[in-house]
Amino acid sequence: MSGPPRSDDDSAIEIDPEVLRDDGSSFADFADELNSFTTSCDPSITQFKFENGRRYHAFKSGSYPLPNDDIELERQSVVHFMVKMVLGDKLYLAPSDGFHHVLDLGTGTGCWAIEMGDTHPHAEFLGNDLSPIQPSWVPPNVRFEVDDIENRWAYGAPFDFIFARALACAIGDWPKLIRQAYDNVKPGGWVEFQDFDLEFYAEDGTYSQTSSAALYIRMLMSSARTAGKEPCPGPKLEAWIKNAGFINVSYQKFKLPVGPWPRDQRQKDVGLFNLVQAVDGLEAFSMQLFTSVLKWEPEEVKVLCSKVRAELRSKTSHRILDYHVVYAQRPET
Repeated sequence: MSGPPRSDDDSAIEIDPEVLRDDGSSFADFADELNSFTTSCDPSITQFKFENGRRYHAFKSGSYPLPNDDIELERQSVVHFMVKMVLGDKLYLAPSDGFHHVLDLGTGTGCWAIEMGDTHPHAEFLGNDLSPIQPSWVPPNVRFEVDDIENRWAYGAPFDFIFARALACAIGDWPKLIRQAYDNVKPGGWVEFQDFDLEFYAEDGTYSQTSSAALYIRMLMSSARTAGKEPCPGPKLEAWIKNAGFINVSYQKFKLPVGPWPRDQRQKDVGLFNLVQAVDGLEAFSMQLFTSVLKWEPEEVKVLCSKVRAELRSKTSHRILDYHVVYAQRPET
């Protein structure tokens, strides 16, 4: 079986001509597999704010533009499974196995912390998030708390390992966040940050800058930055982490196809997951930002998302999103 797309392999992803003749059954089979996975991460639900048909967090209301409803929680579970596949069925890449105290920043559904708790029973895991949406039945070494990671951290003891993933459009001051990670990881401990570049591209010229998808991305970049949030942290992680004083910095970039168009089976599977999360994420990323910052009407947002959804499902465009992983160590002294 071939490995995931890696930064040390810059060759273009090979297109599968059979995908043009696919009747959609592979997508249906994939959906069945997905449902069986996400059931195990079904979060408990509490009371939250509702706006334009979506549910949002109540703590620090408005500080995070994405919803926390069932659609978004399932999308986060898809991202979890997809990233694990991309990383070769690993939950992290840092050379850190002897940890005892681990922090998962912006834990979301809590799937990462829960899986880590199952596979590392002698370590303790703390996941924090603005929303208490994590399952109530978790391993005994895993706990969750409601917190804003952009505030000053007040943990009593440092961590061996600090992990963060998929915080695009969530953070305003990334250098501050990474400095706090530096201050709260033990000397010799490790941090790992993983995130997207939300800009689509195609290696064969099949992604047009005049498309609805390109318009959507331009509006997303503009509205997120106007709101003080960084929409594309992935490419900047390495510099931020180096500037914070970490050593042994390792950076990898992964090419994630959007759709089942690659010839390679593993990349095809990644593409299916990525298509699902991208389609489900269109309204999640845009509804609050476009209505509050750009002053669009909700129906305008839905119309644009519908057009982009149709483009993403097209079999003639071979879009890619880049996913960036950086891990690093705090000096011993």
